[in-house]
Amino acid sequence: MKKSIILIAVLLVGTSIFYGYYNLNLAEAKTPSWFWSLSPTTRLMVNTVHAEAKGEPFLAKVAVAAVIMNRVRSHKFPNTIAGVIYQPWAFTPVAHGLVWSQRPTEDSIRATLSAIRGWDPTYGCLYFYNPATSTSRWIYSRRTVRKIGKHIFAK
Repeated sequence: MKKSIILIAVLLVGTSIFYGYYNLNLAEAKTPSWFWSLSPTTRLMVNTVHAEAKGEPFLAKVAVAAVIMNRVRSHKFPNTIAGVIYQPWAFTPVAHGLVWSQRPTEDSIRATLSAIRGWDPTYGCLYFYNPATSTSRWIYSRRTVRKIGKHIFAK
């Protein structure tokens, strides 16, 4: 009987900590209501940019979005935003399903829209990576163009 009460108490405390943490994360994300007026493709791109560059400066978010747009225009990649984003293992957060688990911030939305409108701080780069987390040796063979935030942008 005593073990059952202790077990129930532990479960209740653990559950309340989990839900408190989960709700805190949702409260921290301030996705503006107008996000839902964007096209599904634009929302997909915003979610991808947010997942790839969360916590990065605005310019780094624009740069990640610009890489997506550069890939759409390149003959080496699919010619649609969704095609580029869903290309197998092109974006780690997409491959791991993290794109849908976070709410994008207004910063991520504005950065994505800036790149869609033509801003490209990467000067035409098709690749980017974070050297602290990258596991691909191949990416290091690409010509580095610039570093923005924690990401290296390359051709």
